[in-house]
Amino acid sequence: MIKNTPNVYLHRLKFLQSAPRHRANRVLLGLGANISGTWGRPPQTLARALAELARLGLKPLARSRLRRSRPVGGGRQPDFLNAVVMIEARLPPAALLRRLKQLERAAGRRPGRRWGPRPLDIDILDYAGRRLAWPGGRGSRLTLPHPEMHRRAFVLRPLADIAPHWRHPVLGATAQALLRRLGPKGGANLPPNP
Repeated sequence: MIKNTPNVYLHRLKFLQSAPRHRANRVLLGLGANISGTWGRPPQTLARALAELARLGLKPLARSRLRRSRPVGGGRQPDFLNAVVMIEARLPPAALLRRLKQLERAAGRRPGRRWGPRPLDIDILDYAGRRLAWPGGRGSRLTLPHPEMHRRAFVLRPLADIAPHWRHPVLGATAQALLRRLGPKGGANLPPNP
């Protein structure tokens, strides 16, 4: 037993300083928009989303330029503008997802058909290399890394721009290598950029 001496307080202080804290995690987010919402047209909405992320303490460390892509899943709808952003987050993944969904709603997103048009879509692509509900993530609200990112050139190209050395936490490949695996048809959904 430690006696209650002045050194006890020093030991307690050292213990408290060495206790684990919520450290910042590097997180990759995919952002997309293809219709106007409460924050304006897609370019304005994506700019506002970046500002809102910073306001929430999710400071963007790097961001890609905007890239145009055709919608996934068919149907008549406008092309998307997409970007990938690297942020630092101290929130756990589920709490971060809740914040991102709040931003989507604030931008005017409402429930609709899967892969339908939307004023803002924000996906967690990778959360510090964590794996959660992989593979497939059926029935899970959050799957990490994003279960479709390795099949989507509109995610991989901007990701390769900002994080060329990043590796998929499950597949172990870089974004550039995953793009090559998609082959020539993988980039077919990418019209010229604005």
